[in-house]
Amino acid sequence: MRLMNFERITVDPAVCLGKPTIKGTRITVDFVLRLIADGRDPGDVVREYPELTIEDVREAARYAAWLATERTLALG
Repeated sequence: MRLMNFERITVDPAVCLGKPTIKGTRITVDFVLRLIADGRDPGDVVREYPELTIEDVREAARYAAWLATERTLALG
């Protein structure tokens, strides 16, 4: 399944336990974001994981920003 407005990110329950992944890979969005959070720049990520492109890394960041805009409701 391709997520709305995210052409490079897919979600498939049969791949990586349904986590969002970069299309055509088994690299999860959260993994890419952790690399960036640990101080790697997008160029470093692409050099370390050549199956990715700079645009893949940017779209992972856009996806994270989109998720952060969602409302969170307390349960209970």
